[in-house]
Amino acid sequence: MKTLYRYYITEFLKILGILTLGLGLIFSLLDLVDKIDDFVPKKLSIVKVAEYVVLSFPKYLYYLLPMSLLICSLFVFSHASRHKEIIAVKAMGGRAKRLFSPFVIAGLIFSGLSFFIGEIVVPDFSDRILEFKKENMKKIGKVSFNEGTIWLRTANNSLVRIGLYVPDQRIAKGVSIFELDGDKLRRRIEAGEASWKVDEHGKGLWKLSGVTTYDVAGGKITRSAEMNFPYLESPDFFSSAMKKPDEMGIVDLYRYAEKLKASGFRDAKLGVDIQARLSYPLANLFMLVLGLSLSLIGRSGGGLFAAGLGISICFIYWLAYTFMLSMGYARVVPAVVATWVIPSISGAVAMYLFNRIPE
Repeated sequence: MKTLYRYYITEFLKILGILTLGLGLIFSLLDLVDKIDDFVPKKLSIVKVAEYVVLSFPKYLYYLLPMSLLICSLFVFSHASRHKEIIAVKAMGGRAKRLFSPFVIAGLIFSGLSFFIGEIVVPDFSDRILEFKKENMKKIGKVSFNEGTIWLRTANNSLVRIGLYVPDQRIAKGVSIFELDGDKLRRRIEAGEASWKVDEHGKGLWKLSGVTTYDVAGGKITRSAEMNFPYLESPDFFSSAMKKPDEMGIVDLYRYAEKLKASGFRDAKLGVDIQARLSYPLANLFMLVLGLSLSLIGRSGGGLFAAGLGISICFIYWLAYTFMLSMGYARVVPAVVATWVIPSISGAVAMYLFNRIPE
């Protein structure tokens, strides 16, 4: 059996490597093509393209690994079943479940690896992507994001500090505007809140509330309930410099949620995202076990059939999983239910089919 273990594990890892590398590179290139217009043309050399693809790869690896494991297990063992290799193993006194036991352990290892990628690798590479964008994109270089605080330069060359930004509501808390006259501070504006308002013509404008203006040059302090600030660009401009929830780890998401809570905001999405960081990696184990089970229970065809079946199953899983996440985001169901019901059902189905494997 040791020889068989080595043979199937070698074949499995070889095909898995080809799948994950190919799919990850394809999606990374598609992401680059989608953003190609935002880059400065003269800076985007072949080396820069390769760098961006490498930096984007871990994020897509994290999401595509379950599908790769399912397709790979279906391909390898459907091929073995079709060529009567499993029957030969049984004729020698072996058992199919015993043959699959290293792969079940591998599923646990891949789940742990996926959690590590999502918590450590993806956030780190996301920081590097932001630095890459600042150097090579047209406008994003004017924005800096550090520990929840945004610094940016406006159209009139003022410096703006935003203590907390809530993207969904397009509201900024703790806004400080430093208007400069050369190297000297001419005026400082402090606002408790800024909100993005769109008029009937579709033109947007930032409206400051709770405003205190310090006229340094004139030595005056004035206060007003509201004030328009036309020099700050739209939220889409500086939100591009923020890490998105799917680029954060559990610790970063929790800190951001606590910061929102302290400012009077409750974002149900962040609670769902935190739970999703725990539930999604288990899809690697369930998909691998499901692939092992279906390869022997069903009458699978060739490699194309195995790939098609794997993609179909993953599409259904992802559709159901994202639907439940949407239900959690809308607060229709609790975050725990939204993130764990689909993995629990798929895990139960995978284990049931695994027990049905004929010996």
